[in-house]
Amino acid sequence: MPDEISVPLLDLRAQYETIRDEVEPILREVVESQWFVMGPKVADFEAAVADYCGTEHAVGCASGSDALLLALMALDIGPGDEVICPSYTFFATAGSIWRLGAKPVFCDIDPETYNCTAETILEAAQRCTRLKAIMPVHLFGQAVDLDEILKVADEHGVPVIEDAAQAIGSRDSGGVRVGARGRTGCFSFFPSKNLGGFGDGGMVTTNDADLADRMRRLRNHGMEPKYYHDEVGLNSRLDALQAAILHVKLRHLDAWTDGRRENAADYDRLFDAAGAGTSAMTESELPIRRPIGASSPAFHIYNQYVVRVPAAIRDDLRAHLVEHRIGHDVYYPVPLHMQECFQDLADETGALPETERAAAETIALPIFSELTMDQKNHVVETIIAFVRAHAAVGTS
Repeated sequence: MPDEISVPLLDLRAQYETIRDEVEPILREVVESQWFVMGPKVADFEAAVADYCGTEHAVGCASGSDALLLALMALDIGPGDEVICPSYTFFATAGSIWRLGAKPVFCDIDPETYNCTAETILEAAQRCTRLKAIMPVHLFGQAVDLDEILKVADEHGVPVIEDAAQAIGSRDSGGVRVGARGRTGCFSFFPSKNLGGFGDGGMVTTNDADLADRMRRLRNHGMEPKYYHDEVGLNSRLDALQAAILHVKLRHLDAWTDGRRENAADYDRLFDAAGAGTSAMTESELPIRRPIGASSPAFHIYNQYVVRVPAAIRDDLRAHLVEHRIGHDVYYPVPLHMQECFQDLADETGALPETERAAAETIALPIFSELTMDQKNHVVETIIAFVRAHAAVGTS
């Protein structure tokens, strides 16, 4: 495969070219209306997301991080309370808990799916004395086992807040879209997400009308009616431009997801042909482990396509990919329980072994729907050649 092929991790320009004629008239419409914050465009988009996710309500806000914060605030999580969440996730998951004076209690992950499980949550619950909520993350676009996690939550009498920032459109083992079964579902529309805006944006879904009403107040300084405040909220309103753009893009989301899933299937086939294994295997002919898919009716949207290689060669492989102009990233190089700002939580290194192994071994590859077959071949062939040449180093 010639080295002149370049493969970005994400190509938003390619996506925009397919929807430019739909988006630009909508932008002009918002500009001409001069209604930029909240308003009918936001209400229409909220209704569309609720319908898509299968929930009664959806509440727009300024970011995915604020979606988590609003959910926690509306559920009265505060100082001294404990919330279980994975350590292998984006910082906002635990950051939102910490900002309210509550304590994130970190749980480990399943090495096959990279998601937390009922078992790892139960282990974390044994360290809790004031557990108030469980916040599982549907990581990389694959749903957690909500059936089992909801059972654990019921046993402990606490709500489940679904962190679905990477997972809009994913379905769990019952075929239900994420964000519909927990007390709330929290989504991010950061530009790199599978449904991304032209800036920040977020959404909280729920089937609880009272909770939805409270989050609507909280996102607007706790105000209802105007200039009257029964509690202190946030300034976290979704703007009309983002809502209008996202509403257009939502109509294309399933087609883009199909493209991502096709790309994942091509990657799977190419890696399998070379003797690579899967994340469900501990050994394989070639020490590369690709992600496992989800069995129907569950549905993986592949917000990321993450492979594992031996930790000893992971960073050298990254440098090699840069040389060959292949975009990639590591989600996440430092688990949250090892971050400096959380050292006071006293979780010792080694307490979450699967999390730490994943942080040292994983690489996310380009998976955006507009990838060409030449690009996919270039990615896989470059990785396979490097790992074959360095496998003895990585496994020694």
